[in-house]
Amino acid sequence: MLSLNELWFVLIAVLFTGFFLLEGFDFGVGMSTKLLARTEGERRMLINAIGPFWDANEVWLLTAGGAMFAAFPHWYATLFSGYYIPLVVVLLALIGRGVSFEFRGKVDREKWKRTWDHVIFIGSLLPPFLFGVVFAGLLKGLPIDQQMEMQAGWFDMVNPYTVVGGVTVTLLCLVHGLVFTTLKTEGGLRDRARMMAKRMLIPLAMLLVLFGGMTVVMTDVFQARSVILTLIAALGSVAFASAGVFLTKGKDGWAFGMTGLVIIALFAAVFTGLFPRVMISTIDPAFHLTVYNAASGSYSLKVMTIVALTLLPFVLGYQIWNYYVFRKRVSEKGNLEY
Repeated sequence: MLSLNELWFVLIAVLFTGFFLLEGFDFGVGMSTKLLARTEGERRMLINAIGPFWDANEVWLLTAGGAMFAAFPHWYATLFSGYYIPLVVVLLALIGRGVSFEFRGKVDREKWKRTWDHVIFIGSLLPPFLFGVVFAGLLKGLPIDQQMEMQAGWFDMVNPYTVVGGVTVTLLCLVHGLVFTTLKTEGGLRDRARMMAKRMLIPLAMLLVLFGGMTVVMTDVFQARSVILTLIAALGSVAFASAGVFLTKGKDGWAFGMTGLVIIALFAAVFTGLFPRVMISTIDPAFHLTVYNAASGSYSLKVMTIVALTLLPFVLGYQIWNYYVFRKRVSEKGNLEY
């Protein structure tokens, strides 16, 4: 049976995975406003496709950060202080992105809208890339000393392995968003989204294989859990291949489910490879942060567990209801709010 420390590690893993599963397609659609849309009407369709969802999807990130702060304060302190600049950039990008959704339609001038379109694109591109860099850094390890302080230089955080991780997560979110676009739009935009998603599958597959190979060679995550990580990789590979098949057959709902499963497999592999560590020290294995030495006291974890189990059904119920209410496709001729 899981201890409370282990349970909260699993919950945080689920929250981060849920964030990338849901906000991932938001990021992809945001990038598509520059890469896919050709007209103002198509850009509005894309923005309205995610309009009812993006803010609720970001709650998963806020909850993950809050849970990390409460359950594993040493993990939170080391991670957020060490990656202070990248995470501030993520925060600013998310703020700018959210503001741009609301502001771009307030003034009917081309320059005004074009400016906010740039903000949407950058605000959708930077977060998945930087989060990919951060999570790849967690797998590779960082210089963490005995006081649980991260003494990382630029090249500890930004190196070929972490950059590949960042690009992989970014492209995965783009493909996920393109498939979501096929579900929520119609006409030429939908057809082009499907074609672009299919074209992106090959470079994405190459990146996933490259990142997986680099992970095997440059980290120790496969040493202790090679069997389960191999199974996760196999599941992700089947889901990836199935996404391509379903896209070709025009079964967009199934394709979206499969790209979502690829995201789940990727982050399940990340957290499985880390456990029981939460941050790996390259200075000395004795300095690793784990679910045991980085955790809050048992009483705090008990109270948090009760609160989480009480509130979680309401939060999930609301979000499911939100997706149900706004399940219809977005049309350029419809009533577009944004």
